[in-house]
Amino acid sequence: MTMYIPDSQHSQTKLLPTMYDLPSEDPEEPGLPDEYHDYQPELLRLTCRPRNHPLDQIFIATNLNFYYDSNHLNWYKKPDWFVVLGASRFYRGEDLRLSYVMWQENISPLVVVELLSPGTEDEDLGITPEVRNKPPTKWRVYEEILQIPYYFVFSRYTNQLRVFQLIDNLYCEPVLTDSRFWIPELELGIGLWEGCYEGFSRLWLRWYDASGDWVLTPEEFERQRAELESQRAESESQRAESESQRAELESQRAELESQRAESERDRANRLADRLRAMGINPDEL
Repeated sequence: MTMYIPDSQHSQTKLLPTMYDLPSEDPEEPGLPDEYHDYQPELLRLTCRPRNHPLDQIFIATNLNFYYDSNHLNWYKKPDWFVVLGASRFYRGEDLRLSYVMWQENISPLVVVELLSPGTEDEDLGITPEVRNKPPTKWRVYEEILQIPYYFVFSRYTNQLRVFQLIDNLYCEPVLTDSRFWIPELELGIGLWEGCYEGFSRLWLRWYDASGDWVLTPEEFERQRAELESQRAESESQRAESESQRAELESQRAELESQRAESERDRANRLADRLRAMGINPDEL
């Protein structure tokens, strides 16, 4: 049996296609999830913390099969990210879901986020036409069948965020201000944040609160808490040092007062001695 040796190809074969040229080994598959499709949904999940809903009644999923038609059991869509309000975190309150089955859950997502890829962009944006005797397009499923109130589309290549809001059963695209959009039902907004996540700096989608502040991830929260604790400890140390310096100054002041009093007594005694030497009793003065 031939042993596998990493990077054992001849140097001339180094000119083979790169990862940008080989999105999938299956010609029928437009692409496979990449690292970005891991990290971006994770950041959305970690920062989706609405205060007006208990966390155990919010279901958040990434790249999970969503079955929506009880007459066609093998029809499904696979959103990059979605959140459902009023659905238990666990299937029947006790198990992790293998998929989301609409005819059992009976609650549509409030928000769906799709991350554009070259192979799925047309379908994500509703450009792909319907094909007879084929499953409906993603756009029709989200807009007409599931009637998802908020549908976000983000391109990592152009850094463009678009939102489609369901109004009178049709998706309308509002104009975004500062690439942010507020969702009253969550008391949170979604927007573009420029920062470093998982060691990579770029524009990321994440949630912000009513004050306009980005919701912290647990790691960021712990880091901020540790920094505040460090600052508090430093302040306490500085306060203790100030108290020590104040006590030292008080001690020095008391010592000076004692020395001054002692000097006054010495002066008074010398004066009394002189008066006695002159035959004058100082106690009678």
